[in-house]
Amino acid sequence: MKEITGGVCAAQGFRAAGIHVGVKTHNVNKKDLALIVSDVDCAAAAVFTTNVVKAAPIHVTKAHLTDGKARAVIANSGNANACAPQGEENAQRMCAAAAAAIGCKAEDVLVCSTGVIGQTIKINVIEEGVPKLYPLLERSEAASDAAAHAIMTTDTVKKEAAVETTVGGKTVRMGGIAKGSGMIHPNMGTMLCFLTTDCAISPEMIHEALLETAKVSFNRISVDGDTSTNDTCLVLANGLAGNAEITEKSEDYYAFLDALKTLCVKLARMMAKDGEGAKHLITCTVTGARDEAQAETIAKSVISSTLTKAAIFGCDANWGRVLCAMGYSGEQFDPEKVDVAFASSAGTISVCEKGRGLDFDEDLAKKILTEDEVTIAITMGEGSGSCTCWGCDITYDYIKINGDYRT
Repeated sequence: MKEITGGVCAAQGFRAAGIHVGVKTHNVNKKDLALIVSDVDCAAAAVFTTNVVKAAPIHVTKAHLTDGKARAVIANSGNANACAPQGEENAQRMCAAAAAAIGCKAEDVLVCSTGVIGQTIKINVIEEGVPKLYPLLERSEAASDAAAHAIMTTDTVKKEAAVETTVGGKTVRMGGIAKGSGMIHPNMGTMLCFLTTDCAISPEMIHEALLETAKVSFNRISVDGDTSTNDTCLVLANGLAGNAEITEKSEDYYAFLDALKTLCVKLARMMAKDGEGAKHLITCTVTGARDEAQAETIAKSVISSTLTKAAIFGCDANWGRVLCAMGYSGEQFDPEKVDVAFASSAGTISVCEKGRGLDFDEDLAKKILTEDEVTIAITMGEGSGSCTCWGCDITYDYIKINGDYRT
């Protein structure tokens, strides 16, 4: 397996485009409508937010996925189409506009929205924009880039990646674009993410692979403890790689799954690093836990801790906040077996051993925590379970961004 370029257009038979149509009114240079299309029908699957309050596009996309097939994805930024008048009707109109341009059924189009909640989406500008968007579709790095920018809200950088692997003796490519900067908490989906692959795989198996992948990628990041109304991760597989269709958990399935996990972990890390106002990517590794479930619960608790985030922002090696977050995680463990260390490209420093503080070099600790990617390494002495989760620090800018989000 290797990383490649091309993003959501890396796989054979996928084209994309993104333009400004007027959903976002504050800046005409910001793209706000994206379209991703496969040349042929695809096996498709999705995972969605666990928030009880779900945006209209989720209900429409769920209905369109009942047959496990899809051809295209249309998505806008600037308006979430959640808790808004005519929400589902407008989501259906987005699908119909895309279908008319593509020449497929509206039920074969999946729809997503992201942005402000509670405001009626400007469906007319979308319907008028699709005929301008469709001719721009192409399979290129620039096209993936345009689509990636068109789904951004408070993101400061695009999230895009692609990998290549071998499945059944055939070269298989998969790529994706994602958006996510705030309202991110481990609860699937945590963002919008669109994945494409030319692997031949059944709808049942691609759904299973996506569920397994989400557990170890998007479900293991947190920015601010909020779970959005619109979180969606979609995957489309068109089979153009020419491998024998994957219909069971075989060697080919696990080769595909390994690549999908690699791709999604990369995208998940990008989202955590680009948390609203964030200055640090925080990686929390837990080893020596009773089992993986315990390790995951504890790692999630640590990356979600506001006090831990604040300490990392201040480059303060306040390891007590780490132990505190472990203690209220709900997991039972022996604190007197716990070791904690901080690490980055500037080095590693142990700060706690067997639940007790160590004398350590504060200047070195600050130097380590000044780097933009920091690891909190926890050893529990309970067993062989391990897990890695990702988060970010909390800064003054997070408050500024969300204090006037609608304006």
